[in-house]
Amino acid sequence: MKKRDIIKKNQEFQHIINNGKFVKNRFFSVYFVNADKCMYGISVPKKTGNAVLRNKIKRQIKNIIDHNEKYIQNNRHYVIIIKRSVLDLSYKQCEANLLDLFMKISY
Repeated sequence: MKKRDIIKKNQEFQHIINNGKFVKNRFFSVYFVNADKCMYGISVPKKTGNAVLRNKIKRQIKNIIDHNEKYIQNNRHYVIIIKRSVLDLSYKQCEANLLDLFMKISY
């Protein structure tokens, strides 16, 4: 994921969360709106752990997105909110759960 494909501003996060549709499971909530290009925002709450752990989770999510871009529909802005229960998952389980949500979005 390139830096230009990342949503960073709070206003953009709030716009997507308030005006977009969403799908969720026990580990993730994914909000999305139609847009001109594909961008991602990742949010990990402070309750999840210290900064090192939160950044590790963000890196894993970015890696999952990079390796599975063919399954993710373009021309949408996504906000991925990670829940605390994701700490119990391995990388493969995390990938499977996130891709499941993206498959639900594409249908």
